Amino acid sequence: MEKYDVAVTPCDSYEKNEVEKSLKEAIDAVNGLDFVKSGMKVAIKMNLVAPMKPDAAATVHPSVVCAIVKMLREKGAEVVIGDSPGGVYSASYLKVVYDVCGIKKAEEYGAVLNSDFSIRDVEYPEAVCAKKFQYTSYLDKADAIVDLCKLKSHGMMGMTCAVKNFFGTVPGLSKPQFHYAFPKSSDFANVLIDLYEYSKPVLCICDAVTGMEGNGPTQGTPRKIGCLLASKNGHMLDLVASGIIGMNTSEIPTLEEAVKRGLIPEDALSLSVYGEPGKYRQDDFKTNPAQSDVFFKVLGGGVFGRITDFVAGRILTPYPGLDKNACIGCSKCAGICPAKAITMKKKRPVIDRSKCIHCFCCQEFCPKGAMKVRETAISKMLTKKKQKKKK
Repeated sequence: MEKYDVAVTPCDSYEKNEVEKSLKEAIDAVNGLDFVKSGMKVAIKMNLVAPMKPDAAATVHPSVVCAIVKMLREKGAEVVIGDSPGGVYSASYLKVVYDVCGIKKAEEYGAVLNSDFSIRDVEYPEAVCAKKFQYTSYLDKADAIVDLCKLKSHGMMGMTCAVKNFFGTVPGLSKPQFHYAFPKSSDFANVLIDLYEYSKPVLCICDAVTGMEGNGPTQGTPRKIGCLLASKNGHMLDLVASGIIGMNTSEIPTLEEAVKRGLIPEDALSLSVYGEPGKYRQDDFKTNPAQSDVFFKVLGGGVFGRITDFVAGRILTPYPGLDKNACIGCSKCAGICPAKAITMKKKRPVIDRSKCIHCFCCQEFCPKGAMKVRETAISKMLTKKKQKKKK
């Protein structure tokens, strides 16, 4: 059978037999399990961003997890499942995440849920940005890593899928440090690419049966898409996935930077794709404005260039905004903000715009979705113009 770069297979529901059939077809199309040897240890790096129930579409559905565990176990592999969501990287917190997300079901298929919460310091001189970072040690004990992600909109990166999933290899409380050190979207995108390239997953699988649109990656709206994706290359998978939700390379910083680094071609037409991704395309998929598009790119240096950059950034860059009716005054946004730009006044968060670095951590981790991505008036005009061009 011909080996494809990316496979897209139909999966209309999370019914066990349908998921298993679809996943096997996708993985076979990319020769995805040819790395497995009996007795080897495989770590599944999941997207478990927060303790949310499967039908919220914020995390990978248990049916997809169980299906890949079953396939790996049938080939004789030992399987450990893990992630480091935002928050304290500890046994007590991850137990809640595993329980709420329904991942304990995978234990019935022979998987082990990670219970090693040690971390280590990494030096990665080949990196573009993440030359030093902390890393979740359980992945070091694996012979191979499988990337199991969810297709969702994202406040800062436009989309979260295979490559963005590897921010979860950084222990929870260390994540804000990266946002503060690399507030520019292109630099942060290179951090994510560095983490992915360091981890070197051998197979990437995306749960796009139901994705998340709008106020993603945690408080958006579930959106039926109806497919699974597989690839040995996360950048290629992301390139195909972006087209399914109606986005292009320039709208997603991780893809834009991956093209610059020569990791992928500029569009998916250059890839060998199994299936018909066009059948699942969602042209009206609600995404957040992409920062790579709206950050002004200075054509020259000097004082004038810096001033223009500053002014354009102010009038074009998306920003977090509060829905007062949804806010419960929990102060989680103030606690998670890496720039310390949020203070609580009368039980409501107040954002100091001069300090805000537009990382959208407050939006991502607000338990009620009260923090939302807002666009300036000029940015909205440009977004509408771009949407018209797409049509």
